[in-house]
Amino acid sequence: MTTIAFIGLGNMGIGMASNLAKAGHEVRALDISRDAVDRAVAAGCVGAKGTEDAVKTADVVITMLPAGKHVELVYGGADGVFAHAKAGTLCIDCSTIDVATARKVISEAHLQGLNMIDAPVSGGVGGAAAGTLTFMCGGTGEAFGAAKPFLDIMGKNVFHAGDAGNGQVAKICNNMLLGIHMIGTCEAFNLAEKLGLDAQTFYDISSTASGQNWSMTSYCPAPGPVPSAPSNKDYQAGFTAAMMLKDLRLAQDAATSARAATPLGTQSEALYSLMEAAAKDDLDFSGIMKLINGSL
Repeated sequence: MTTIAFIGLGNMGIGMASNLAKAGHEVRALDISRDAVDRAVAAGCVGAKGTEDAVKTADVVITMLPAGKHVELVYGGADGVFAHAKAGTLCIDCSTIDVATARKVISEAHLQGLNMIDAPVSGGVGGAAAGTLTFMCGGTGEAFGAAKPFLDIMGKNVFHAGDAGNGQVAKICNNMLLGIHMIGTCEAFNLAEKLGLDAQTFYDISSTASGQNWSMTSYCPAPGPVPSAPSNKDYQAGFTAAMMLKDLRLAQDAATSARAATPLGTQSEALYSLMEAAAKDDLDFSGIMKLINGSL
């Protein structure tokens, strides 16, 4: 049994922490929400009173936080992980944040004598609960090797993307592509309908032709063809438009820094920003269909 500090028990973190506890590890759970900690305790974790209580005896620290500023504070603040973790502790940050911050925090961890990787995830709330997430990891081979047994408990696909920060690179590039695909898929279904071709017939044709893509066949934004898709549940969120916009903004910031041309990524950010402006970014990201077809 390994003692694991898990910090950040939101919709994703709670499922991840629970699976580690179910695997027989002692999981010391911490969150600013008392209710979140209580849910973790009910799932088999041990509630921690604060950062020191969570990490001082931990062999592994896992974080799942909203943004880079939170990662910097949780790790490097006056009462942060670095101030209380014992030498040799393995740190795994599963947050999706900007590449520069990920690399900065990992560099600071090494100066403190700690191993650390960035390991953002894909797979949504359902994947977190089911233990089927995909992890994209950046860091040394040694740190990745140490982290993999724990990531294998929480996910089914674990990739080493290379040096520190490369997990974030893989995540934001993947999600930029996903956003572009989703918008294109919505436009195609909308145009087909406007021209008199129903969604099911278009799906039957395009899903076996060159237009086939994951946003169509697994997460179809047009109601009907894929029964499990959020489009058949009034776009109840699995992965919100707000979260997609966050990732698109991270991708655009990185593109600016790298001087990389991403014209479709730029346009995708602009369109998801319209959902935010309309206060509809709590819908699933496939709900951008409502913006495309004028029903938002």
